[in-house]
Amino acid sequence: MSGILDYETVELDDDDNCVVIIDQTKLPSKIEQRRLYDAKEMWDAIYLLQVRGAPAIGVAAAMGIYILSKGIKTDSYQEFYDTFVSYKDYLNSSRPTAVNLLWALNRMDKICSDNQDKPIASIKEALRREAQAIKAEDIQVCRTIGRYGLTLLKPGDGILTHCNAGQLAACKYGTATAPIYLGQEKGYRFRVFADETRPLLQGARLTAYELWSVGIDVTLICDNMAATVMKKGWIQAVLVGCDRVAANGDTANKIGTSVIAAVARHYRIPFYVCAPAATIDLDTPDGAAIHIEERPAEEVTEMWYETRMAPEGVKVFNPAFDVTDHELITAIITEHGIARPPFSESLLTIKSR
Repeated sequence: MSGILDYETVELDDDDNCVVIIDQTKLPSKIEQRRLYDAKEMWDAIYLLQVRGAPAIGVAAAMGIYILSKGIKTDSYQEFYDTFVSYKDYLNSSRPTAVNLLWALNRMDKICSDNQDKPIASIKEALRREAQAIKAEDIQVCRTIGRYGLTLLKPGDGILTHCNAGQLAACKYGTATAPIYLGQEKGYRFRVFADETRPLLQGARLTAYELWSVGIDVTLICDNMAATVMKKGWIQAVLVGCDRVAANGDTANKIGTSVIAAVARHYRIPFYVCAPAATIDLDTPDGAAIHIEERPAEEVTEMWYETRMAPEGVKVFNPAFDVTDHELITAIITEHGIARPPFSESLLTIKSR
């Protein structure tokens, strides 16, 4: 019987002219794949978190814009490119906080610019190759992040993670879970505590699910229990992913991450952010410049309940992310090495590699 990790998070079906994703809003009760054929379906899949996680979003966007480019019927480069850019801008509007979305779309854009003297058919083929390359690179990047991360851990460590930065957020291994998966291969027997992660419960529905499905010792806790498990001495390290790293080392991740970082600092527990170098945005000076997406109130008041659990008409504040101050971060683990404070210097070194 197949488990969740036997499925591709994102894959290209070139023959059927679509992108195939796991609909993560259905997990863990149902493994359902969705086939995305047009721009609206692709935009909705990203916005509605059917595909989510910075690396997976980038891969889905690259494959999506390739599929859309296949349908552009013209022999004129300018007409082709103008339509391509309209698709690019549309897809980029779906999740403004995740820098990997624009990063992947810009890579695809560069393919068009670099090949503008070639036939449209050749440009489309180059876009296909680039989309597949982005996916292959993601797998290698996550494994390398895992190797670096594993050097900071010891067998038997208790690890706290928040949201889902696992295989379901990437194409394989994940970012924050990559050291956990590689540690399992080496018999490290980590004990993982997964925050449920409000308001979308990605820790409960996704992280706990995927780790449990492969036999990793995982315990699900509510977000407000993190301090308790730290105080008990059950946590030796915190591993989280992120959607954007600012030039000074501030990071944006699922709401509640900054609270975990502050509590970890209080208990002198190292707090590690696992992020592909593509997530580092040197054009964003600090966390105050990161656009924080707000989600519908219904995600808090009624989405997970048979009947509405909050008073009708009550005000709801529902930001999807918060910013963790760089001073609370022990290190940022990338595929090019481990960045440590001062991040304004170390991140420049990472990005130059």
